[in-house]
Amino acid sequence: PPPLDSMQRLLCLVAASAALASDVTPVQKVIQMLEDMKAKGTKEMEEEQVQYATFKQFCDSTLSEKEKSITDSSDKIETLGADIEAAKADAERLATEAAAHSADIESATKEKDDASALRSKAREDFLATLKDYTESISAVGRALKVLKTQEKVSLVQLAEVKKMLPDEAVHSIDAFLARDKQSLIMEGAKGPEPETYEFQSGGVVGLLEQLKTKFEGERETLETEEQAKKHSFQLLAQGLEAQLAQSKKELESKTQFKAKRLQEKASGEGDLAEAQGTKESDVKYSTDLKATCDKKAAAFAERQALRKEELEALSKAKDVMAAPTVAGAAAKHLPSLVQKTALAFLRMHSPVGQEQVARFLQQRASQLNSRVLSAAAARAGADPIAKVKTMIEQLLVKMQEQANEEATKKGWCDAELKTNTATREEKADASEALQSEIDGLTAAITKLGEEGADLQMELTELAAAMAQATDLRTKEKAKNAATIKDAQEAQKAVAEALSVLKEFYAKAGEATSLVQTKAKKPEVFGDEPYQGMSSESGGVLGMLEVIQSDFARLQAETESAEEAGKKEYDEFMEDSKVDKATKTKSAEHKAGKKSSKSQELTMLEGDLQGTQKELEAANTYYEKLKPDCVDTGVSYAERKAQREQELKDLQTALDMLQ
Repeated sequence: PPPLDSMQRLLCLVAASAALASDVTPVQKVIQMLEDMKAKGTKEMEEEQVQYATFKQFCDSTLSEKEKSITDSSDKIETLGADIEAAKADAERLATEAAAHSADIESATKEKDDASALRSKAREDFLATLKDYTESISAVGRALKVLKTQEKVSLVQLAEVKKMLPDEAVHSIDAFLARDKQSLIMEGAKGPEPETYEFQSGGVVGLLEQLKTKFEGERETLETEEQAKKHSFQLLAQGLEAQLAQSKKELESKTQFKAKRLQEKASGEGDLAEAQGTKESDVKYSTDLKATCDKKAAAFAERQALRKEELEALSKAKDVMAAPTVAGAAAKHLPSLVQKTALAFLRMHSPVGQEQVARFLQQRASQLNSRVLSAAAARAGADPIAKVKTMIEQLLVKMQEQANEEATKKGWCDAELKTNTATREEKADASEALQSEIDGLTAAITKLGEEGADLQMELTELAAAMAQATDLRTKEKAKNAATIKDAQEAQKAVAEALSVLKEFYAKAGEATSLVQTKAKKPEVFGDEPYQGMSSESGGVLGMLEVIQSDFARLQAETESAEEAGKKEYDEFMEDSKVDKATKTKSAEHKAGKKSSKSQELTMLEGDLQGTQKELEAANTYYEKLKPDCVDTGVSYAERKAQREQELKDLQTALDMLQ
């Protein structure tokens, strides 16, 4: 026979050995294959049933969960809608109530201011009256002190005393002295009149003491009444203060609650949008999953039916091959033929030598570019056959251990790389999201700062406009007042001039002439009565009347302009105050919002810094993994395939040496 190379001889040896080692005929082999196929088909059918049962359970549970989630989302949407409407209604109601409280505050403030003004006026009157009483009592006390030092007082001394007394005390003393003097006159008719008028001071002293007691009583009554008025005002003021405090408290509370409800409304609208999005996502996922599950159910039923038919066909084929017609003839004729062929082959090609094993290993080493097989080939050609067998066996064990170690390392690398990749992707996405939020917040803060600056500029311009309007209004008012005054004085002067002229010309029109009966005199003015410059007077009087009407019109127009200017100024100032309050509140709101967003920005920047550190740590760990798990030159699958081939070739060589 033609010569065979080492690999062909090895394969032939294996085939011959297998034929000799068993008494299985080809028919029996086919029957065995059919049984194996049936067992495999049955196993795969059962595994497919288990797999589909798991998948069906997943479909049922997931669809049930999604249906519940959709129902919950629908309920949540309905609840959020009701909450939003309730928050909106509350905000509108609170706005109305806040406006009512503002009106109450304005009314109570005005009432308090009016009461304070009245109280201040009453207090001033009281202090003036109290001062009068105090001075009167003091004066009467001084007069009493003077009068009590003397038993008799002259009119001169009494006059000096009266200078110290108030008018009411002087009138009382005068009335008393008048009665006393009348009594003295009546007594003086009986005797000579004294050179000086003297009287007993006791009566005047008693009168003054009565007056002092009266003044003190009236002062005490005045002070009592003042205390009562003061107490009444304090009670009123306390009541108004309490009312104002309560109204302000209610206003603040309802304003805050209104803001809270508006915030809840905005939050609810955000939650509503999220719930609607979640529901739409769940509905789409549930629809797609149901379609997939229905498709898988139909495919499973079809596959199970086909597998069942396949198993039935395998059973029929096995029965046919196991029948005496096929199996009996094969058992009778085929085994001897196989044995003869194998023995002949062995006789032609046995034995296999150490040199052939070395050549086989070297050939396989060249084909696989394997250093392991190349080293084994060198050892197989140089060492004794027993030592070569030991070397190959040890090499097989060592390579199998290396394969196991590399498989373990591959599993560890895959797990670590998977975890690291997920971490890096998660942190990268988080960093991107945080950076996006930071950019948005930065833009919002910048915008709020610009808007706040614009509002401050507008407030400054508004304050300047209000100050300028006040200055112009003050000047305009002064100018109008001067114009009105001048017009009034001019009208008065023109009226006086008209009166003088009209009175004169009225008298001049009544003048008569004297009849001359004497001798002729030199030429002189005529005898007609002189009635003044009546021809020119009509023009002058008309001009004066026109001037008077012009001044009257000037006064009326100036007064009208003053009223209109005041009204326009008041409206401008009121509008400006409202605008100022609105802009101030808006500026404060924007400043607060800017501060809040700045704090949020600081927190996000801290989160971003921490996330970036975690991302850097994950990237650093990935770089450490790359030399052992990524950048290995040859892929794990290629190394595994080559090692398996090397193990197979070494095992073949070992079998050749047996």
